[in-house]
Amino acid sequence: MTMTEALIERDYFSDHEVLKDPYGFFDAIRAQGPVYRPPGRDYVIVTGFDEALAVLRDHEVFSAVIALQGAAAPLPFQARGADITAEIEAHRLEFAGGDQVVNLDDEPHSRLRAFINTLFVPSRLKASEAFIEAYCNDMVGRAVADGGVELIGSIATPFVTMVVADLLGVPTADRQLFMDAIARGPVPGALDGTDPMAGGGEHPFAVMGSYFYGYLADRRAHPRDDILTEFAHAKYNDGTTPELHDLVQLGMFMFGAGQDTSAKLLGNSMKYLVADQELQSRLRTDPTLIPAFLEEVLRLEGSTKQTARLARKETRIGDVAIPAGTKILVALSAANRDPRRWDAPDELVIGRKRIAEHVGFGRGKHVCAGAPLARVEVRVILEKFLAMTTRIELDRAMHPGGIAGLSYEPSFIIRGLEKMHITLAPAAGFVAPGLAARPDMIAT
Repeated sequence: MTMTEALIERDYFSDHEVLKDPYGFFDAIRAQGPVYRPPGRDYVIVTGFDEALAVLRDHEVFSAVIALQGAAAPLPFQARGADITAEIEAHRLEFAGGDQVVNLDDEPHSRLRAFINTLFVPSRLKASEAFIEAYCNDMVGRAVADGGVELIGSIATPFVTMVVADLLGVPTADRQLFMDAIARGPVPGALDGTDPMAGGGEHPFAVMGSYFYGYLADRRAHPRDDILTEFAHAKYNDGTTPELHDLVQLGMFMFGAGQDTSAKLLGNSMKYLVADQELQSRLRTDPTLIPAFLEEVLRLEGSTKQTARLARKETRIGDVAIPAGTKILVALSAANRDPRRWDAPDELVIGRKRIAEHVGFGRGKHVCAGAPLARVEVRVILEKFLAMTTRIELDRAMHPGGIAGLSYEPSFIIRGLEKMHITLAPAAGFVAPGLAARPDMIAT
């Protein structure tokens, strides 16, 4: 058996060797064609860039209802006929997270997504950037003063959770509770097959949802001059008022998605910086290159490896016939390394032509709404890390195996490090931040 044959027979959804190197797996799949059904599987994998775009953009034919549970999970009904749209809607709540915005289709998705977009208007992002700047000064400054830090748990996750809490106006006193709830929650796309919505009343969405419901109900009854009041009284584009349930669902999903997207991007970006000191020095000397660097990291090693779609009508992807009911793994990370689209696809090239066309944040109506915020968050915190240091290195005492020995979160959806200890050499003139004005204590 050749190496390619051995790879394509592995199970993407449970194999920890594939978890470590999904790119080698997807290369082997791509060698069979841009649309391929692995042996013994009941789904197809799309690795081609053009083919992935075609699926992500065609919302009439492809449903997002399996985005959270993935392409390997069985459907809750037997697909029959050339159009199963009605069956999907009849069974929607039997899909994992079927009522979450990432899984919605058609008008329910369009209404909620238009509402989400109001949270990311330039004025609100500018206000968030001021908070991010202040919070990063304190958080990164403390890490540099300590000479090092565990980046994922001590910096990335609390940082992005706090930013979303600030964006949505969660009271300061409850922010730690939200972070603790997220930390206890199941891994989205867990390799052990755990239902991403399992946990009942202990699931982070349930814990945070009860608080959010209270906030919004209070603001509808007793408006104040704050962000939660704006959120509670906002309207859909057609002028109608959202149900509180829909707003709660939206707020909770933003916490979960925001944590994964931005926190993992920070870890993946830092991995490239500690692996290449010349690159690190280049960005430290010219921080205006950081945005271009981040786009290339999003292409090479974005936070989301794949998404999933369900063909609700019979169709074709490229030259492959796709019956209605076919589950599709859209390999974003493979599309972003498709050699038909990208020159030297496995190399990091700052300033790569047409880099904005990558699908690291998806594409179409389901493109990541928080992408503008994620770009701001990670750009600002990298600027702070580089400005406050002369050198950032992987802590070899904690990671004797080096970069190759780092472990990844056991998820078929997320590409993110579990832990990453780094050492930080302070820049000349560095002054450790004081204890008096911690940004996480700022009332909003």
